[in-house]
Amino acid sequence: MSCPFHTQPDPFREARERDGVLVNNFQGNEVPMVLRHSEVRAAAKDWQTLSSDAPMRVPIPSEEEVRTVRQLPLEVDPPAQSDYREIAEPFFARAKLPEVIASMETLVAELLDDALTRDVVEIVREFAIPLQSRALAILTNLPDAEARIWIGWGTHVFREGDGTSKGAALETYINQLLDDGMRVPSDSFFSALTRATFQGRPLTREEMMGFCSIMFAGGRDTVINSVSGVIAHLGVAPADFAWLREDQRRIVNASEEFFRVISPVTHLARVATTEIRMPGKHVHPGDLVALCFASANYDANVFDCPEETRLDRKPNPHVAFGFGPHLCLGAAHARLVVRTLLKGLCERVRGIEIIEAREKLEKETSYQRSLAYDRLHVRLLAKG
Repeated sequence: MSCPFHTQPDPFREARERDGVLVNNFQGNEVPMVLRHSEVRAAAKDWQTLSSDAPMRVPIPSEEEVRTVRQLPLEVDPPAQSDYREIAEPFFARAKLPEVIASMETLVAELLDDALTRDVVEIVREFAIPLQSRALAILTNLPDAEARIWIGWGTHVFREGDGTSKGAALETYINQLLDDGMRVPSDSFFSALTRATFQGRPLTREEMMGFCSIMFAGGRDTVINSVSGVIAHLGVAPADFAWLREDQRRIVNASEEFFRVISPVTHLARVATTEIRMPGKHVHPGDLVALCFASANYDANVFDCPEETRLDRKPNPHVAFGFGPHLCLGAAHARLVVRTLLKGLCERVRGIEIIEAREKLEKETSYQRSLAYDRLHVRLLAKG
């Protein structure tokens, strides 16, 4: 069995403690990664110097070959970014509604009950992908049947399989959802976009597609990785699982620690608007700079014994959801999924046996980082 990700050494520690920057070659470009917690947060707020107005270039690796639309509000700067964000926020905020929470609890209970009937369940494809896909249908007010399509997309809509063809197919699918939402108005996210306005005018079709693109691609793999990472940890750390089962009020703090430790988004890019001198790299206007959230979340100047998973850690100022104006719109949704999962596990499961695990590794020229699992076979033991 592969070593669980949470016991892997922090790949950014040496560079973070040395000078706070690690230069890595991404797709032929030497990109400096900002590593320290304070500097990542400062950079995330300084959109005048480090801009997000870089269509298809904010995610790393870049996505010029797999999509044709700017993701909104991710790839635009304030003040327009705030106006775009206001359009999507009501739907993402639905994760806090009692009826949405109840639907999520029903979904998790159904998936766990099914998993408990099996001798072994593969968590990534048989549990985490269906969970995130069906949870997204709840969030966007679409029928559960629509999620069956999304389950077939794998862990990431672009990065698993032929990303170019999948990207084109996604845009065709999005256009169909928007056409349907325009023809038959409803309370779905996609229909609402066809009626939304930006600064006093209707959204263009390209803008609508930009919102939809990030809805399907922005947080899919991150939630899936979080789910598999949580289940793996509780399997290899049964004392932590028992501690959670003793008092479910501990779930909120535990969830935040899981997000810190897993850090499902390693980094996002910004584009320099001016010259910046950084250790090991002279950044010119137009060059990329990466904000490394995964490194910031292990900064020993902020987190005591950062490589330890402490489910009672508080305070926990992690940046797993970013920081500043681009704080992740899907944070409430991700929190709901993980908290509901933990609640369901505490109520229905007494133990988790890991049968086989295959890590998902992010391999780059300057570092290697575990991103949870490609495969995770476990046996869930039902409460008696």
